[in-house]
Amino acid sequence: MNNASDSESLRLAALSRYDVLDTPREQAFDEIANLAAALCRVPIALVNFIGDGRQFFKAEVGLGVRETPLESSFCAKALLEEEFLYVADARADPRFACNPLVTGEPHLRFYAGALLKTEDGVAIGTLCVLDYEPRSLDDVQMQALRVLARQTMAALELRRAMKSAEAERARYSALFNAIDDGFCIIEFFDGPHGPLSDYVHVEANPGYERHTGIRDIVGKTLREVDPTDADRWIELYGTVLRTGVPTRFERYFLTAGRHIEVSASRVEPQSLRQVSVLFRDISARKKSEEALRASEALARQNILRVQLALAAGAIIGTWFWDLPNDRFTVDEAFAEAFGLDPAQGHDGLSLAQVIANVHPDDRQDLIAAIEQAIARGGHYAHQYRVRRADGLFYWIEANGRVNHDANGKPLTFPGVVLDVDKRRAVEEERDRAAASLRTLNDTLEQRVAERTAELMRAEEQLLQSQKMEAVGQLTGGLAHDFNNLLAGVSGSLQLLSIRLSQGRVADVDKYVVAAQGAVRRAAALTHRLLAFSRRQTLDPRPTDVNALVNGMTDLIQRTVGPGIRVEAVGATGLWPALVDSGQLENALLNLCINARDAMPDGGRITIETANKWIDRSAAISHDMPEGQFLSLCVTDTGTGMTPDIIAKAFDPFFTTKPIGMGTGLGLSMIYGFAKQSGGQVRIYSEVGQGTTVCIYLPRFYGDVDREALDQNASPISGTEAGETVLVVDDEPSVRMLITDVLEELGYTVIEAGDSVTGLKLLQSNVRIDLLISDVGLPGGMNGRQMADAGRQTRPDLKVLFITGYAENSVIGNGRLEPGMQVLTKPFALETLAARVRQLVDG
Repeated sequence: MNNASDSESLRLAALSRYDVLDTPREQAFDEIANLAAALCRVPIALVNFIGDGRQFFKAEVGLGVRETPLESSFCAKALLEEEFLYVADARADPRFACNPLVTGEPHLRFYAGALLKTEDGVAIGTLCVLDYEPRSLDDVQMQALRVLARQTMAALELRRAMKSAEAERARYSALFNAIDDGFCIIEFFDGPHGPLSDYVHVEANPGYERHTGIRDIVGKTLREVDPTDADRWIELYGTVLRTGVPTRFERYFLTAGRHIEVSASRVEPQSLRQVSVLFRDISARKKSEEALRASEALARQNILRVQLALAAGAIIGTWFWDLPNDRFTVDEAFAEAFGLDPAQGHDGLSLAQVIANVHPDDRQDLIAAIEQAIARGGHYAHQYRVRRADGLFYWIEANGRVNHDANGKPLTFPGVVLDVDKRRAVEEERDRAAASLRTLNDTLEQRVAERTAELMRAEEQLLQSQKMEAVGQLTGGLAHDFNNLLAGVSGSLQLLSIRLSQGRVADVDKYVVAAQGAVRRAAALTHRLLAFSRRQTLDPRPTDVNALVNGMTDLIQRTVGPGIRVEAVGATGLWPALVDSGQLENALLNLCINARDAMPDGGRITIETANKWIDRSAAISHDMPEGQFLSLCVTDTGTGMTPDIIAKAFDPFFTTKPIGMGTGLGLSMIYGFAKQSGGQVRIYSEVGQGTTVCIYLPRFYGDVDREALDQNASPISGTEAGETVLVVDDEPSVRMLITDVLEELGYTVIEAGDSVTGLKLLQSNVRIDLLISDVGLPGGMNGRQMADAGRQTRPDLKVLFITGYAENSVIGNGRLEPGMQVLTKPFALETLAARVRQLVDG
């Protein structure tokens, strides 16, 4: 074979692989031909493949035919070139001067063609341009033809790859759908239950529905299909995904209600997160296996029964009854069991002779059972009593079988006799025990109720004991602190009286200051106790906690000193909270002081805020409701706390500080404040590592009023308009003080000592610009109820509640109504005057 033949064979083989000859036009090749004609500015462009004796144009511009003979082909000559054939004027080129396409129609003069070569260098055609006039191409145009030729081969390779892939897909689809077993491919994804906590069915064959009964599985997730057992399937297939080790198992598919046999393996690469699953329904096999096991178990039981009966001598005789002749033949043991003569048993007995010694009470039932067995044929079993030679009756069980002929006529009735006397005795004992148990059970509920009541009484006594112990601890601490404060007040007042009687007024101020200081400390102690018991009077308002923290950072830094660095980290987009901002500031400062005391050698305090979603499990562990909260956490790098210290940290008067360094009410106050605000406090600590205390507060769904007035910002002033204030308080000393202060400031004051008198005044025509009322009042109504009733006739009435302790149900858990405020006793008279002026002006 010469070189030309070899080249042609290679070319034809390559064209066969590409399967391009005689195929319809395709856009990719048409676009290349059009681009070649446009770039070279010629009327004709061809994507040409040289076949056996012809050239086929996969794409053509300006020619109008799809193939031509090879004899007059320019492209056949181009195959002899290395990569490019360039003919500027065919008439001047001896190779083409006599070509009929040059000398005759269509009178071609110009040709330029770039060879189309396979990856192994076999030329299979050309990308060529032609013209009816002589012309030339510049370097850019010639390079463009070469690039487009390579693009043509790339398109051809892509075409072959796509056809191959399509064929492969068709083969895969045919195989996929032909598999009788169920088959699917699952793809894991990260779900709400965690990473790789769910998967979706991305492919499934028809066998899936046949073997599970589940239709349209593609696109459905595991937790849609089988939410009850989802975690177990995730564990099985997730192990295959992680390890790449195939698995094989049998399992009951709850949703499908079938047993399936499964083989699973990972689809590579692992990054696909896919597992292929091949399975079949083996429910029928499982039922057969179960039936076989049950049958085998029954057979074993029957064999065991016979073996035990024979071993224990339970079978005490046999019989054979010739029914047409009414002739019993029995063995010696049967005759002894029935109190008969053994010799007669061999000769033959009638039914009447056999049942002569049956207990009279059992005889009729026995005859009826025998007649029924003879009539129907088959198995027979009956228990009754017979009298033996000793004159006593014993329980026996007769087991036999009645055999009929082809016409249904009874023929024979063989059987055995079992001794069941002991078994009957056991059953009677069991029945007596069951009756006793029923009697016991009938009285069980009553006895349980009595025992439960006894336990509840013991629990109440224990709780009362614990409560009294806690009250003792609380009252002891209160007595100690309040006695100290009362000593200061009493001593100061006594010395003040002595100095005034002596006329030594120069020393009066220091005793007044000392008494006022003791009163303020007593008020602070009372507030802390009320906060701990969650009974303090709060004034909750929408609060920007980030702004509150930022506003206190400098104060906290000055308080803890230069040896401790204070950092504030506020969460972006922090939700507002409905909280008493003053109490929250106290709580934050208290936590920072505790953190300072835990770092005697200096350290760092970090104040952080964050939005928190408390789900059900977190709510249970934190002892708080589910929902949206924001957290305010103070973290130190101090000594930390042991678990037993953490357990007592919120107890009143519990402190680890030296005597005189702390009251033990700080954390208990913070705990009570957080719980009263609908939140929680939690301590996280590690000895030697530091402590974090987090206050959780409920999210407020609304906007924060950033223009709220600072009550301490405006100076205290009286009135020039002569406004009238109604003061209602059952404590005369309090009414006197309030009246004196307000009259000093120019207000007209009306007093009332109970709610009835106060309401009469509110319902009268007297001018009243402001109501100041205690919350707890005699007269059948509290202060809130009186104010609400007064607003029926005076809807714009301004109200200031003053209280030392008020139930939240009285002043409201949320915000007070417009025009209402609350002031906690004891209070500074300046504060009272400022609050009155604010309400009157507002």
